Order: sequence, then C-alpha cells, then structure tokens
Amino acid sequence: MFNVKPVSGSLGALISGIDLTCSITDIMYQEIHRLLIEYGVIFFRDQNIDHARQKELALSFGPLQTHPAYDTVEGFPEITILENTPEKPSKIEKWHTDMTFRPHPPMGTVLRSKIIPEKGGDTLWACMSAAYLGLSPAMQNMLEGFTAVHDFRHGFRESLAEPGGPQRLAQAIADNPPVEHPVIRVHPESGKKVIYVNSLFTTHIVGLPSKESEALLQFLFDHVTTPEYTCRFAWQTNSIAIWDNRSTQHKPVNDYFPAHRKLERITIDGDKPY
Repeated sequence: MFNVKPVSGSLGALISGIDLTCSITDIMYQEIHRLLIEYGVIFFRDQNIDHARQKELALSFGPLQTHPAYDTVEGFPEITILENTPEKPSKIEKWHTDMTFRPHPPMGTVLRSKIIPEKGGDTLWACMSAAYLGLSPAMQNMLEGFTAVHDFRHGFRESLAEPGGPQRLAQAIADNPPVEHPVIRVHPESGKKVIYVNSLFTTHIVGLPSKESEALLQFLFDHVTTPEYTCRFAWQTNSIAIWDNRSTQHKPVNDYFPAHRKLERITIDGDKPY
C-alpha cells in the first residue's frame, strides 16, 4: 500500500505514497498503526495539512492530551507550539520520553514542521526495546524489580528558575505531582520490554541510596543513546513525524540558533505503564 524505507537498523522509516491532507480509510490507518509499532517512529514528507486535519490524524490513534506548560494554537488546545527564535532559544536539550510526569503518559505524538532553519534543527530518536536487549541478562533482571519517580518540576526546572516561572507554572505543578513508573515496562501492543527512564523527567529509583540511584540512572541515560539504537531525521517544511512514546526517546538537536524553528505537536493519550 505504501512505500516504506527504513532509516536505521533499530528504528524509523520514511513512508511515501500517501496523502495525509485527505481523510484516511480504516485500512490505511491500520497499516500506519502497524508500521508505527514496527518502526517506533515514522516520517512523511510534503504533507501540508491544516490544524483540523492534524487533529483528525491524531484522533485516529485515540483520545488526545493537552500540555500544561506550552502555548497552543488558537481554537486547537490540543496542538502545542514548539517555537524557537533569537529571543526564545530552546530549553529542551536532553533525551526524553514525552510527559512521563503523568500517571498515563502519551501513547504517541504527531509532530508537524512549519518553519525549518536552512541548516540544523534535526531530531534524534532512540529505540528503547533495542536498548533493553543490549543489557546483560543480570542487569535486565535487576532493573525489572525497580520503579522510578518522574517529576514535572525536574523537567521544567529552567523555566521555574526564570523570573515569574513558579507563578506561571503553579497550576501545572499542582496538577502534576511526582509519579512512579517501572524502570522496565512492557509495551502493551508489541509485548516487548523497554527501558522507561529518561534524563529529563526521571529523578531517582525508588528504594536505592541516592548515590546508587544516580549512578544507575546515569548508566541507563548513557546506554539508551548508543548510536546503534538511534536514528536521525532532517526536517523539511511540511514534514510529519509520528512516534510511539512507549518505546522511544527523542532529542532535538539545537544547532540552529539563532535561526527560527517552529513545529506543532499533538500528543495521544496513553495507558498506565506496567
């Protein structure tokens, strides 16, 4: 049905032969969903969709979430604006899984590019099932007994340190207290085990002394970004990336400052990790 071109050995595929500006059939959605589970992140070029169509596409995967801290598109509170300018440089420098500070983190994300710098501004993704398989059996067994704390305040500490930051984000903090998730979770569709801690939101492993927790988390943060587990996508205007937030991490490459970069994102509601 579609043309599928894998972009790395562990995850990612470029999909062509489909027009996402039009409503997709159930059969087409099922194939897109299958490819998402298989590749973790899928990419599309030259898709000049409007906000209503982006929302419709995201809704085909399930109910939507909103974000407590970002600006949104007028009339579309589900669509967050990720925009960086000379006056507003990016603060997100770390590898992460989106919004793991929630009891039910997003199942996935639909991200569309609007303004792309002439050079730079790529995004990296990493496969957490491949990272899990890259651990020794002894490490796998040990980690499966642990849970870790994820905290909104930890991920937005730079914003909270700004003048007026605590006041601006007070409601978001109140609505998103720290939560615990398993260090190793099971993907609810593929059945694969994945590493489920990230350097942006994970603060500590429950039950370990702080030095052991810090050392183990730092090992995992470094391990999951091993090049063999990753892929890289060079954005063009009107590109779309859809990724499985349960099995991947990602990181924007902030090498384009002071150029202008603008993307628009919708996150899809997920389940409680187990």
